[in-house]
Amino acid sequence: MLVLALVLAARPADRLSAQDTTRVIAPGARTVAIDTTYRVSPGGAFRRSVLLPGWGQAATGRHTTGALFVVWEGVTVMMTLKAQQEADYFKRIGATGLKHKRQEVQDWLVLWIFNHLFSGAEAYVAAHLQDFPKELKVQSVPGGIGVSVPLP
Repeated sequence: MLVLALVLAARPADRLSAQDTTRVIAPGARTVAIDTTYRVSPGGAFRRSVLLPGWGQAATGRHTTGALFVVWEGVTVMMTLKAQQEADYFKRIGATGLKHKRQEVQDWLVLWIFNHLFSGAEAYVAAHLQDFPKELKVQSVPGGIGVSVPLP
């Protein structure tokens, strides 16, 4: 719990551009809009998703992807626990399938660990691609896939 509290507290404070009094714009001067949305760093997204799969995806605005990682995390956790309970039961009764059941526990455990690593890697890449133009569209069209790129 202490490590989780430290990781959550390590996030830098948000600064709002409206509170910045160091830049004063002369009346009538041309201004350029500044993007004030919070951008998570790739390293921050990676750490979040390795700690809790789906957190880094949610921080980068990819909520559906994050939800899929959370669901898969739940499946792997529950299947690991279920297989371990079955292995314990096989051991108690002296069943011959204990070796196979232990292999199943290890398989689910590997998938559980892989989910953390893959989620972190995916969040890292997603954080790098946050500024990718949203105007790029890939759509299914009759007879294949269509890509549209708007040109200035």
